[in-house]
Formats: sequence, structure tokens, C-alpha cells
Amino acid sequence: MSIKAKYVHTNIVAADWGRLAEFYIDVFGCSIVPPERNYKGKELDAGVNISGAHLKGVHLRLPGWSENGPTLEIYSYSFQEERPKTAVNRPGFTHIAFEVDDVEEAKKKVLAAGGSTVGEIVTLTTSVGSKVTWCYLTDPEGNIIELQKWNK
Repeated sequence: MSIKAKYVHTNIVAADWGRLAEFYIDVFGCSIVPPERNYKGKELDAGVNISGAHLKGVHLRLPGWSENGPTLEIYSYSFQEERPKTAVNRPGFTHIAFEVDDVEEAKKKVLAAGGSTVGEIVTLTTSVGSKVTWCYLTDPEGNIIELQKWNK
């Protein structure tokens, strides 16, 4: 039997949380969910298992959701591990996806705002015949974003 659960947020640890939050606000229409977070102290150290941890950041309401919908949490730690190379096939969480009206136009906006290309725009057909046009890009810090449009 599964536990009673509700999806709440996904976290990105950023080199510059403010700059990365502005990217998601400007490009995808996310909105800030106050208050900004600024945590440090023994409780945080215990929770993250890092001595002397200090993190700051914000939650962003994801587009297409009501005020009670899930958020994208963007935090920066006062000291961070080195970031591994971006790879779509690395085990673990790899990307965040946004449904868009026009993948090509959305791609142009992501690139103009500092993102980078990972792969080409392609269309795949499911086993039942529905089609999805999509591509992978990165945000300015190298986190992978999928842009997708389903064609019935």
C-alpha cells in the first residue's frame, strides 16, 4: 500500500539562485512564491548533514498551475560541490519539462536568455500513434530543460 502523498516541489542548487530564478521567470513565466528563504544554523546542518551550511533561495510557481500547485525551488549554498558534466543519460534526475505552443520559438527564447542546445528538435511517435515534438536545452547553469508539444 502506498503512502498518502502530494507532489510539492523540485529543487535546483544554483551557483547564483537569483540569476537562475530570473531566467525561469523571464522565459517560462514562473512567479515567485514568497518569502525568499535564508537558512542556516544547527537545524539546517542536521537536515542536510553539512556542517556550517547556509542556503538562500526562492520557490517559483510553475506555469499552468494554480496558487497551490508545485514549485521549482532554487537555492544556493554558501559552499558547493563541483558540478558534474551535464549529461542526459546520467542516472538520477536529469531534466525538467515544459509543454509549449511552438518548440522552435521556445528554443529561441531559451537560447536568447543564456541557455544552450543539447540536441536537435525531433518528433517521436508513440506505440498508439500520438506524436511529440521535443528538444533538450540547458538553462544558463547547465540544468537540462525539455521543451515539448504533443500533436494528437
